[in-house]
Amino acid sequence: MDVVITADRLADLLASEVPPVLLDVRWRLGGPPGREEYAEGHLPGAVYVDLETELARHGTPEEGRHPLPDPVDFQAAARSWGVSPGRLVVAYDDNGAMSAARAWWLLRWAGHGDVLLLDGGLAAWRASGHELTNDSVDPAPGSFVARPGALPVLGPDDLRPYTGVLLDARASARFRGETEPIDPIAGHVPGARNLPSTDLLAEDGTFLPPRELRHRFAAVGVAGGDPVGVYCGSGISAAHEVAALAIAGLDGALYPGSWSQWSNLGLPVATGD
Repeated sequence: MDVVITADRLADLLASEVPPVLLDVRWRLGGPPGREEYAEGHLPGAVYVDLETELARHGTPEEGRHPLPDPVDFQAAARSWGVSPGRLVVAYDDNGAMSAARAWWLLRWAGHGDVLLLDGGLAAWRASGHELTNDSVDPAPGSFVARPGALPVLGPDDLRPYTGVLLDARASARFRGETEPIDPIAGHVPGARNLPSTDLLAEDGTFLPPRELRHRFAAVGVAGGDPVGVYCGSGISAAHEVAALAIAGLDGALYPGSWSQWSNLGLPVATGD
């Protein structure tokens, strides 16, 4: 399964008769959103996607900070971006695909298989000599139909205990419980193993090669055949880790509620390594 596309290959496709739908998913934890950066310059034809409102819905603390969007709402959003069956979608950001992967995962979860990540994002686009534009983009509405369930999802009950390998994609200090800047309790889900999603990227922000990714996953006990679950703070960087698993030829199930949900439910908490 292809997961990423290079900047040069994307440039070729943008010049074709039916170019891919381009999604600009710039976002930072705690804000500000990336709309202003998008307005200053984006890939030609790209539409801005608001992670907080289009790739998540507002929920209670017991649901986590970024619950999955309602399928009807997500379908409407994807259609507004121009997504239709059989048309390639490419998502990108300026942060190693950390937020773009949320769009990648949601579209695949909702049944749209033709979606890729721009490997290296904006930096790779610029490094390849391609230009940005600040032109406004008003795509023709698409006909995408959301059919949730194409990718596996985990909930809190599935993790008590989890019978496979459970990966925590957060920074190691948060996993160990040394610090927790956002959620009410520090620590991790008992039995989880820490593999920060940032460890899956090269220095230029591209994903590590498949062989190196398999090595990184094997070092925390992931091997072919065993179920793999992934969580993070609120289901954003965990989607990035699921994408890395796919590049490595491995399958991963996402826990969308992640630590932001778990830590609000009064469930057991572990600390340390």
